[in-house]
Amino acid sequence: MPALLAWFVVAMVVVGLFSTAFKPDIGILEAPQLALCLVLLAILGVRYELGFMRNWIGDLALGIVAALAASLLIGAAGRHEGDAALGFWALTAATWAAFWLFVERLAIWKSRSLLTTRIVNLAIPAIFGVTLLILWELFVTGAGVPKVLLPAPSEIWLRMTTSVPTLWADFQQTFMKAVLVGYALGCGAGFLIAILVDRVPFLRRGLLPIGNLVSALPIIGVAPIMVMWFGFDWPSKAAVVIIMTFFPMLVNTVSGLAASDAMQRDLMRTYASNYWQTLFKLRLPMAMPFIFNALKINSTLALIGAIVAEFFGTPIVGMGFRISTEVGRMNVDMVWAEIAVAALAGSLFYGLVALLERAVTFWHPSIRG
Repeated sequence: MPALLAWFVVAMVVVGLFSTAFKPDIGILEAPQLALCLVLLAILGVRYELGFMRNWIGDLALGIVAALAASLLIGAAGRHEGDAALGFWALTAATWAAFWLFVERLAIWKSRSLLTTRIVNLAIPAIFGVTLLILWELFVTGAGVPKVLLPAPSEIWLRMTTSVPTLWADFQQTFMKAVLVGYALGCGAGFLIAILVDRVPFLRRGLLPIGNLVSALPIIGVAPIMVMWFGFDWPSKAAVVIIMTFFPMLVNTVSGLAASDAMQRDLMRTYASNYWQTLFKLRLPMAMPFIFNALKINSTLALIGAIVAEFFGTPIVGMGFRISTEVGRMNVDMVWAEIAVAALAGSLFYGLVALLERAVTFWHPSIRG
């Protein structure tokens, strides 16, 4: 794959050299930024294919060249917005392949240092995400896509930096109130009911089917009812989150409590352990991977539920309210800013739960491995 990517870079450079970069008839050599980008990519592809500096220094140089090429392309596209032609797209494809080659090289790095390994493991998805943003920026700017349809990442970032008070107020209303409260109550109720179901066998046959029925209720049907019951403020959104997070926690906890095998339970009985001692010392620790699976699933469900619920009645604040309002005003950059904040908050929330899982279930083979 690395060899194919290097040859692809060289091929795209050749195509770009003999093609029009921007309409009506601007060649790559007539645009200094594109000419420098072409030279850098050509050296990169030929150098790698000839086998020079295939080590960590060469790999870092590969990443630097790809970043410089992307920066030059973005600058050139900004000066000729909507006029991109075949030569520009060929250099864009070559830059994408250069980033791909860089990530391929990082993925095969082997270091004795644990810190270096962790940095590389974090850098690979980060570089992949940045590459997608760069391609997004180049496509929107080069093709002249209307901002109403799809704004460029730079425009979304500008909106985020200039609308911090609004975004912060929406984040507080949706995430810090509705999501966190609903998540805690929904997961906590699901966990406690699962203990009750495990303790009282007939509830397993009577309660689980009802829980399944509740989990199948559509949000767009439940949200207006919750608004009527609990008002327009965040408690009605928290109620929707509770409904969405309750059943995944219930099912996963019940499954986790059944994860211990008969030999382990027999051993606890030989130690004269009662139900609660067996529960806390054997069955709950064995259920922790299942419980954390539910917590991770619910960390994203809670945010989705709260945002969707705000479409059906809310004060003049909140992520869902802002999205629905700004779409009507055709302020799509603000909509994407809210989406970016929600995605970042959800990812960080999920990551926090995952870190807590590693600390609690350090004994599990999936963590040790």
